[in-house]
Order: sequence, then structure tokens, then C-alpha cells
Amino acid sequence: MRSLFRWLDDRTGIAALSRAALYEHIPGGARWRYVWGSTLVFAFVTQVVTGVFLWMCYSPSTQTAWESVYYIQYDMQGGWLLRGLHHYMAQAMVVLLALHLMQVVIDGAYRAPREVNFWLGLVLMQIVLALSLTGYLLPWDQKGYWATIVATNLMGLVPGIGETLQKLVVGGAEYGHQTLTRFFAMHAGVLPGLLVAILVVHVALFRRHGLCAKTPYRKPDATFWPDQILKDAVASLAVLAVVMLLIVLPGLRSDPGIAASFSSEQPGEYLGADLGAPADGSTPYSAARPEWYFLFLFQFLKLFSGYREMGELVGGIIVPGAVMMLLVLMPLVGRWKLGHRFNVALLLCLFVGIALLTVQAAWDDRRAAWLAEPDVEREAAHERWQASHDYLAAVEEAEQSAARSRALARGLGIPPTGALTLLRNDPKTRGAALFAQHCAVCHSHLDPQGRGPKPEQPTAPNLYGFATREWIEGLLDPSKIAAAAYFGDTTHKDGDMVGFVTGDEFKELSAEEREQIAAAVSAQAHLKSQAAADEKDAATIAAGAALIKGKAGCTNCHHFDDAGDLGSAPDLAGYGSREWLVGMISDPNHERFYGDKNDRMPAFAAGPTAEHRLTDHNRQLIVDWLRGEWYEGKQLATSD
Repeated sequence: MRSLFRWLDDRTGIAALSRAALYEHIPGGARWRYVWGSTLVFAFVTQVVTGVFLWMCYSPSTQTAWESVYYIQYDMQGGWLLRGLHHYMAQAMVVLLALHLMQVVIDGAYRAPREVNFWLGLVLMQIVLALSLTGYLLPWDQKGYWATIVATNLMGLVPGIGETLQKLVVGGAEYGHQTLTRFFAMHAGVLPGLLVAILVVHVALFRRHGLCAKTPYRKPDATFWPDQILKDAVASLAVLAVVMLLIVLPGLRSDPGIAASFSSEQPGEYLGADLGAPADGSTPYSAARPEWYFLFLFQFLKLFSGYREMGELVGGIIVPGAVMMLLVLMPLVGRWKLGHRFNVALLLCLFVGIALLTVQAAWDDRRAAWLAEPDVEREAAHERWQASHDYLAAVEEAEQSAARSRALARGLGIPPTGALTLLRNDPKTRGAALFAQHCAVCHSHLDPQGRGPKPEQPTAPNLYGFATREWIEGLLDPSKIAAAAYFGDTTHKDGDMVGFVTGDEFKELSAEEREQIAAAVSAQAHLKSQAAADEKDAATIAAGAALIKGKAGCTNCHHFDDAGDLGSAPDLAGYGSREWLVGMISDPNHERFYGDKNDRMPAFAAGPTAEHRLTDHNRQLIVDWLRGEWYEGKQLATSD
């Protein structure tokens, strides 16, 4: 073995290199304040190792990026840990960079002959921030997609070359596959290569000039091994421990608890980095925010929001550029008599300003949560309260969409067309969005707690629970039919139906008979939620059908089974079924529905404008959502 080592040393000089690296002279002894550079190298090596393994499973395309990250997070053995290490160690690097910069400036390690090394350190800082920015897009989820749009839009503000620079980074005028592949190339290839090259020169210059230790020395001189390396190892271990805590923290906060998080078949559901819903440029995303270490810049831009494009140019380009120039000039300023004090004060003011802006951004976003029930005066005094309220609502919606995406991917599998197809074909999410966009102009969909879509001025019935027994019982209740939940806000509040239900003849029906009629009408809908009850109450439904065609007199206007004619009132045959609802939404003017008594509901199958037109697929999604039929733990069959 010794012979092999001597042969290798004779060819490479490895022994001399090792001695030079390990036994470097440390004036004044080893210190804890010297650990920040080593912890940064440790963090970067961790990023390289985890990044390579992530690369092996990642597929950079708009149709496979989210899907491959989902596989890593939820299906791959230990993938949640691998991704969590990469995600949170990137954030740790930003903190370590700030601490390292502070230590260098306070110790005056930027002054001659170390100016070039200080400038290289600033370049390394910019590369690390660029790595964070490019990596944010790679999961191809909603938050990364929209945050990247905001960040790249700032490039367009650069005078002269802004638009060209933005197109170069984005890969054209649209954000899509070219954007993702370019960001991946920058994140996994160009930027790490630059960082390694500059880091080698940075370390070489550091070795050339040595530590900038204060004199007189309070401790005897030491060497890097074993004195300083022990402190560096302990500090690196502490960084790793903090990162591991951040990885398991979501599990500590989750309802099942940390034990369930580890014992779960998919621990990634509770542990590691978050994964939002698949990116969808056609769906607005109001919850977009940069990572916490860029929040200060986001908040700083708000100060110039009243000045439009000029304000964005000043707040996003000119001022940050001026601050960066001041950092670059520190070695020159430090030559003056009071220059070092000025530099230290400047850096402290910069960090305090960043901290205050970050806290202010968090406060603005969560103002509505902290002031949950503001009175009128307080709400008027805080103009940002409503913006905060809207943001928190958007965050909640985004979290629900992300959870739904994962549930669909886990239960149904990801189709060849990509995970986004799951959401676009999901009645629970897409149907609700389509209802809010096209139907909630007139109809509300409020549950008993008052939650759900609601128009500013409702002019049509509340459709929550439509065609269920409870909904129809309310429709047949003389005290409710003219209320806001049914015809109270419509032009039909004085119509035939209200007059019939509130008339003396119908009032003579007993409560039991009205319940039988409601059961018979509701049974026409074939709702999955009532399948067992409909089968159990066959006698009740038959009695109700007899009442509809006989004593109740419903078929005087309505068609039902073999009684009554079409054209006077909506058909009760198949009332509320999937086919009936699709037909109603498609053409409410048909004789089977409202006919010429329809006052405002558009025919969504062939509306006069795009706003009043829905594809057959989208109409079916709305219908399935209204009927409460979607995937929830097991596949639901299509209703008749």
C-alpha cells in the first residue's frame, strides 16, 4: 500500500498538496467565526450530490416535469428526503451567504490584497441566487410558474435590451417547454459549472492571501487540521440538522402526526418540500409569491407601484443595481479613514432593511388572518386588508388544488397526456370553476354554512343540493318557495309554480305526502348519494309518483311518466338526472324545460358569445359537480 502511495505521489505530488491543504497556518488559532465559508462549500457539495440523483429521475418537459417530481416525492423510495435536502439546503445556502458576507466585511477581509477575492465572492452570491431562481420553476407547478413570470417580467424593464433579454431567457413570447428546458440547462449545467470554476479561483486566492485575522492574537497559532476542521465539521453538522428539521416539520404540523408521516405508504405526503398543482397558464393564480429570501424585493417594488413602469424600473432595476454597485465599491471605500466603518454600517443597514421589508411582506399577506374580524373603521384605515383577504383565499384555493392534484394522481394514475389533464377533467375542481365563471352570475351555490359561489345580486335559485330530497322538499314548502333560495330573487316569484305551492289545494297535502312527492321527483335524478335510500324507499317513491299524477295535480303543467304534456313547465321525467341537466344547460328554451317562459338563462350549447358558450365536455363537468359525482377515493360511475 505504501509503495502504491509513493508511486502515486511521485506522479501527482498528492502528499504535498494534502499537507498544504490540511496544515494551513491559522494565525490566532481556530475560531467559530471562520466556519461560514466551509459550511457554504458543504452545502454546495450536498446540492451537487442530491441534484445529480434528482437529475436521474427528472424529465424536463411541460408534460413530464410535474409528473416526474410527483414520482420523486411520492413514489420513489426516499425521494421525499432527497428532494427535501435539495430544496431546504438551497435556502440554507442563502442564509450562509449572508452570514459569510457579514463576517468578511466586519473582519475587513475585502481590503488589499483581497479585493479580487471579495468581488469573486459577490459573483458567487449572484450565481447562488440565480440557481435558486431557476430551480423554483423546475417542478412546473403553479407557484413556480407564476412566480417565474413575475421575475422574468422584470428583465423586460432593462432599457434598450430588456425585451430581447426576456425573450432569450423565456425562449420566445410564451412561457412553456422552451422556458423550462432553458431554466433546467441553466440550473443543472451552466450555473453550477460557473460556480465551480469561480469557487476554485476563490479558494485558491484565499489560500494565497490566508485568513484575515485580527491582531494582536489572543490565542496561539493553529493549523486547519485538526483545529479548524473540527469546528467546520460541527458547524456543517448543525446546518444539516436544521435542514433535516425543516424536512420533517410539515409532518410535525400535519394532522396524522410525525409517526403517521413515516409509517405512511407515501411519507412524501407529509414530509419534505411542497408540490403545488401542475402549472396551468390558462388559470389565474393570485397566490404567487417568490421564495422568502426574495420577498424583500417583492415588498420593495410595492413602494413604487404608483409610478407604473417607471416605478418598476426604479424599484426592480436601478435601486438594486445601485446597492450592488455599493457592495462592489467596498474595497475602494475601505481605503479611507472611516471607510471600513461606513461599509459595516452600510451592510448592517442593508440587512436590517431586508429583514423589515420581509416582515412587512409577511404582515401584508396575512393581515386578514391577524385581523380576522375588522370593524368598518379599521378596514377603512387599512387599505391592504382586502388584498390580504383575497391573497389568503387564493392560498387556500391553491392548497386545495394541489391536494386534489396529488389525490387524483395517486388514485387514478397520471395519463399519457399529463397530470394537468386530471384537473381539467375533474368535476370537483374544474366543474366548480366553470360554475363560478358561467353560472354564478345568477345562481348561488351556498351550503348551509354560507360557503360557495354567490353572485352579487342573485336572480336564480341556490343550486346547492339540487334535485336531492331536501332541495325538492324546500321547493314544495309554501314558506320557502318564495324565499331567496328558490324563486324569491327571480321573475318567477309571482308565477304559476309559487302560486300552486302556496295555494289552498296544495296546502291540503300532508307533510308525509309532500315528502313522498319529493322522494319520487328526486328518484328521477338517480343520484349516487341517494342510491341506497331510493332502493330502500321504493314504496314511498311509488306513492309519490301516484300523487304527482293524481291528487297533487302536478301533471296539469308538468310531464311525468305517461301523464301530462311538454311545453308548460319543466319535464319531471328524469328530473335532475345527468342527461336532464346537460339538456337544460344546453338549451333551456326547449319545450322539455322552460320553453317560451325562459326569461334570461342562455343556451350554453350555442350561445351568442364565447361567454355564453360551453363545450359539451364542460357542460358535463358542471353537471357532475352539481350532482356531487367525482372521484373521491374510488372511481364513481357516470350517472344515467
